[in-house]
Amino acid sequence: MTILSSETDEATTAATVTLRGHTIPVGLYIAGQWRPVSTTFDVVNPATGGVIAQLADGTDADALAALDAAAAAQDAWGHVAPRDRADLFHRAHRLLLDRADAIVETMTLESGKPLAEARGEFQLSADFFLWYAEQVAHLHGTYAEGSRGGYRVITTHQPVGPSLLITPWNFPLLMIARKAGAALGAGCTIVVKSAKETPLTCALFVETLHDAGFPPGVVNLVHTTHSADVSAAVMADPRLRKVSFTGSTGVGSTLLKQAAPGIVNASMELGGDGPFVVLDDADVELAAQQAILCKFRNAGQACVAANRIIVHSAVAEEFTRRFVELAKNLRVGDGFSEGVDVGPIISAAQRDGVARLVAELGSIDSELLTGGSPVEGEGYFFEPTVFAINDRDNDVCNRELFAPIATIYTVDSTREAIEVANDTSYGLAAYVFTRDLSRAIAVSERLDSGMVGINRGIMADPAASFGGVKSSGLGREGGHHAIHEFLEPKYLAITVDESKGLE
Repeated sequence: MTILSSETDEATTAATVTLRGHTIPVGLYIAGQWRPVSTTFDVVNPATGGVIAQLADGTDADALAALDAAAAAQDAWGHVAPRDRADLFHRAHRLLLDRADAIVETMTLESGKPLAEARGEFQLSADFFLWYAEQVAHLHGTYAEGSRGGYRVITTHQPVGPSLLITPWNFPLLMIARKAGAALGAGCTIVVKSAKETPLTCALFVETLHDAGFPPGVVNLVHTTHSADVSAAVMADPRLRKVSFTGSTGVGSTLLKQAAPGIVNASMELGGDGPFVVLDDADVELAAQQAILCKFRNAGQACVAANRIIVHSAVAEEFTRRFVELAKNLRVGDGFSEGVDVGPIISAAQRDGVARLVAELGSIDSELLTGGSPVEGEGYFFEPTVFAINDRDNDVCNRELFAPIATIYTVDSTREAIEVANDTSYGLAAYVFTRDLSRAIAVSERLDSGMVGINRGIMADPAASFGGVKSSGLGREGGHHAIHEFLEPKYLAITVDESKGLE
């Protein structure tokens, strides 16, 4: 690792780090400039446990300075012509594609995910950003005659205003591209708070927007290890009009409480307890393969992961045998190594939490079918683990696992499968496997979930509405809904003297 200092005109990096030949800014980005601060924090590669960079550790004062910049830029940015704004998006999209290698390798360095997964995340993120670029010039209002005549009803949209975007560490590019794309496309200025575990990918994304020509103050980035203080300070400022958060339900609840006094518009993409339902007529091989993908992608650290695999007794033995066989064949290791399927847990503390969860699952009426132990050596690796659970009423069976741990439950009917699937406070993603299309739709409509994958374990798409119900959140990201999360409808009543048309 090499820390470099540079002096440049206008708004380039005050300090950078060079990793695998890629130069990354490590300061805070406020009002179009990269700013160093005196206090830094370490970014760790979870595959080795080694420090790869030191980043500026922002404070609540820095976050409020970022909000100052966002508030000052809001009026001008909100009135940029749609085509001009879309042109900036297209320029940024082209730059993203040019910088794919730097972003993908940085993502693998700081998150640990295998290169193949990082490339997949990059492509999806770029597709999301392109989706918003194509929407910017197509935000249409409505025109109607007043119900009793004499005036016209015109409905248009205007940006909500300065927005706080809080991103998680598990998908460091996708989350910021999806949120920032919608907010900026709608005409909102943004303050981004990155995750302290994976801030470098976020920095590269913001640098790309800067280089594409987004005006000073429109995009602002704060890295911090003081997340609660920083968020609380910004949330309490009356100039903030929107918060978009992806993370735990507990933190989301806190943010909603902070949003209440100022009536701050809020979008929350929170935890999940993804039921993965395999019915008696399912293609068992397909279900097993998709369950592996859905469960162990990103080492199980995904809110849409298969949290509870619910299998009809008629196919339970066959499915379990094949699923365990596939899990045993997964290769765990450094994401830069050839053929690696499962990368590390994000931190030592998180890995210790996985071990405690395994012990807790082992203490109830269950059977450990494979795995169950940390992988010895450097880094924070854990074996892909599978439990068959007989005591589904235990509290541990209704938590978001967020780990490379699969739990399998057996049921005797479709009705029971639906009851078990809905027996949770969460409602983000669910999955149904059956060969009968009518059955698939009927079951999906009865699942308390914002999204349902039918005979597939991955369903994120720019054209799709992503989000949950119950404790899994509020609002949607993606699809036609996402950009409207950052817009407020505005009604104009215009008096019309209809006699003028008869003169």
